[in-house]
Amino acid sequence: MINVQLTITGRVQGVGFRWGTLKLAQQLGLSGFVRNQIDGTVYVEIQGPKKIVDRFIHRLAQGPTSYAIVDHIQQTAGSIADYGNQFTIRR
Repeated sequence: MINVQLTITGRVQGVGFRWGTLKLAQQLGLSGFVRNQIDGTVYVEIQGPKKIVDRFIHRLAQGPTSYAIVDHIQQTAGSIADYGNQFTIRR
């Protein structure tokens, strides 16, 4: 089990990015949250088995919706947290 913190840049706000991220995380059975940042980036905390988290990040880099364009994903190791076994959108 790993926890990763992601900051995503590109065309990632106003294009359904958070909803696409939510759907992808739920499909893969991962927990955590996604939220828009004031600076125009999107922040994600994702937690689960390493192999599945890696798959999530790879698919996220391709854009979770057809309107999103991901330029860069900054990845930082996080600490295991209690997300209540769910993935949510935070405001």
